[in-house]
Amino acid sequence: MPTVEANGIKINYEERGEGPPLLCIMGITAPGGVWEPHVDEWSKHFRCIMPDNRGVGETDKPEGPYSSEMMADDCAALMDALGIPEAMVVGCSMGSIIAQQLALRHPQKVSKTILMCTWARCDNFARGVFEHMETIKANLAANDFMKYIQLLIFDKPFWDNEETYAAINEGQEAAVEDENPQPLHGLIAQSEACKNHNTLDRLGDITCPVLVIGGVNDRFTPKWMADEVHAALPYSELHLYENSGHGFHFENMEDFNERTTNWLKG
Repeated sequence: MPTVEANGIKINYEERGEGPPLLCIMGITAPGGVWEPHVDEWSKHFRCIMPDNRGVGETDKPEGPYSSEMMADDCAALMDALGIPEAMVVGCSMGSIIAQQLALRHPQKVSKTILMCTWARCDNFARGVFEHMETIKANLAANDFMKYIQLLIFDKPFWDNEETYAAINEGQEAAVEDENPQPLHGLIAQSEACKNHNTLDRLGDITCPVLVIGGVNDRFTPKWMADEVHAALPYSELHLYENSGHGFHFENMEDFNERTTNWLKG
């Protein structure tokens, strides 16, 4: 997989498809390859770039703390290294706060953006979730950490379906077999970026079109967070899936892929 030197670190990325560039920024703990089920569709229409964020995957993992501003500058530098002056951007969870900062700090680089399970600021509950994530990562086995993440992100119907429940168990097994797990310091550094992110008083400066999208039953980043971001953005649309959680994009794969493709194509 290709790498570039950008913003003082080595950034690993994957690329699929041709057409207008689409930068895909993944969430906390996850490498860029997690986008694959969506990129299977998006790559029919767009040049999809899927970086590993700093702190995970094959990208450098310097000591933290990180910030959403720092990670947005990573993405801007990656775009410069790839000769991409402007792109559409989709960000999931932590990726969505990076996308917000990219649109604020480098507005000329973002033509439109999708903010998935997003937030503008953390309350005490959200900080507690991230802090507990750090504790579990430090003290439990990889499969137990993965199970905690799955409990956070998937809603009850996903657990009750036998096919998707089997996939949940496979995910726990894969975490044990992962030959390149995220180190604890990388998780903690990313968590600091999530906890300290606050753009609420600046979201009105984002003038590109935005799709805010998520799940009504999200326990990780609750509905009020999506509502707050949508209300603060001058040119945004909001879509929340019923009976869906933080992993709404997996829980509603076919509709999500079609809906986002159509929105990106405009």
